[in-house]
Amino acid sequence: MASSSNGASSASFTQGSSSSSEDFQQNLDERKRKRMASNRESARRSRMRKQKHLDELKGQVSELIKNNNQILTSINATYQLYLNVEAENSVLRAQMSELSTRLQSLSEIIDFINSSNEIIKSDNFDQADHYHPHRQINDDTFMNPWNSFSVNQSFMSSADIILY
Repeated sequence: MASSSNGASSASFTQGSSSSSEDFQQNLDERKRKRMASNRESARRSRMRKQKHLDELKGQVSELIKNNNQILTSINATYQLYLNVEAENSVLRAQMSELSTRLQSLSEIIDFINSSNEIIKSDNFDQADHYHPHRQINDDTFMNPWNSFSVNQSFMSSADIILY
């Protein structure tokens, strides 16, 4: 009987032990499920943070592309204005050169006319003393100076000068 009481208590211990082992296993399984659920939730939050960060970066890229396009447009417009001003400056330089040449030619003509007038007005005028084979002075010279002067300067003209 003692053995039966020992057997009963051993069976109840085994049963208790098995129940305790099942509880322990259930406890472990429950912890594992909670940990897996927590890990899933953490991974979901991490993916959401990553997606949010990615969306922010895409927004920044879009904004930077927009800014770059505006800057490029501004640069192109400025460059076009620069080219226009450079072309206008080139035309103005050519016109200035042409007008300077004309002014120099006209100044030479005026100097020649003035020096010729001085020769005629002088009291001691002797045509033989002032004779030059290429430049003969006569009455028609002073009435139409373009007929007798040899102007070495060429007159340049340009279509652009007509616009002004």
